[in-house]
Amino acid sequence: MCGKRLKVMIPTLLPALERHGRLQLGQSDRDRVLAISAATIDRLLVDVKIAASGGRRRRAGFHSAIRREVPIRTFNDWNSPPPGFCEVDMVAHGGTSVAGSFIQTLTMVDIATGWTECLPLLTRDGSLVAEAINRAQSLFPWLLRGVDFDNDSAFMNDVVVPWCRQQKLEVTRSRAYKKNDQAFVEQKNGAVVRRLMGYGRFDGVETARMMGRLYAAARLYVNFFQPSFKLKEKRREGAKVIKRYHAPLTPYQRALAHPKVTGGCKAAATRSVSLARSGRAVGRDSRNPGRTRQSRRSSCRTGALPATRLHEHRAGDRGDVCEDARQDGDGRRAACHAPAKPSAL
Repeated sequence: MCGKRLKVMIPTLLPALERHGRLQLGQSDRDRVLAISAATIDRLLVDVKIAASGGRRRRAGFHSAIRREVPIRTFNDWNSPPPGFCEVDMVAHGGTSVAGSFIQTLTMVDIATGWTECLPLLTRDGSLVAEAINRAQSLFPWLLRGVDFDNDSAFMNDVVVPWCRQQKLEVTRSRAYKKNDQAFVEQKNGAVVRRLMGYGRFDGVETARMMGRLYAAARLYVNFFQPSFKLKEKRREGAKVIKRYHAPLTPYQRALAHPKVTGGCKAAATRSVSLARSGRAVGRDSRNPGRTRQSRRSSCRTGALPATRLHEHRAGDRGDVCEDARQDGDGRRAACHAPAKPSAL
């Protein structure tokens, strides 16, 4: 029992113990016991509680301090954010066992449009997560503004959280054991990742490379051609929950219709869907048959640039987003004076 609960019980327990001969205290000691604080009770009973639990002492997790400094965001706290705020989660491809090392899929879903990007990771490592988010930034038609994680130690560590803040990304997390706080990305985990990859075990560099090629092709179908519903309102009438949905649209169509997405982003997305419809966006690269033209262009664009300059490079492609950011006073997107360059999407 914790000290706060025990303190409330002492005025009842103490007379009962004295009445049955289990405890005999002098007046001064009795007054001290009745006046004891909850913190003092916890401090005095540390060794007793360890002995009662079999000698096992519960230790605070290594990442608990980082979790405490990351604010919580629930499902109802989004309030129709602009494009750029994403929920992020990982899907484990360990099959029936979580022993050893296996591939993880990092899933990122834009809240406003439903735009989905999936990237395979060889292992659960914070540096690989940061690299994957950096890579995903080059795939979204707009700059990322914020990321919402769960409480996984692969996210809540001293690598990912400081890196995101260095990139001027707003970092939040869901409540523990409340999957509905990340309903957008959880839905895509099943509808996209599990439907493509199933529940088997995958590991190895070559397998991760093949998964990356599959996700590169699937992102075009999911984001440009697959309509989905988006909740408009929900109300309760007695025992019934009434839900109303917007007309089904693709993420690309939602992006074109969104008032916060301006000309440059829409033009980049339109060029991408034109390539996808012509079949050239995921065609084989004649110089390297193992890679697609789209993946080669994207990797060439991001691979030659350090992470700290990626946003400055991409800013020249989407001056309209940067103009909105300059109005918000965001220094990360303020360096957007570079001349426009062809989009890598």
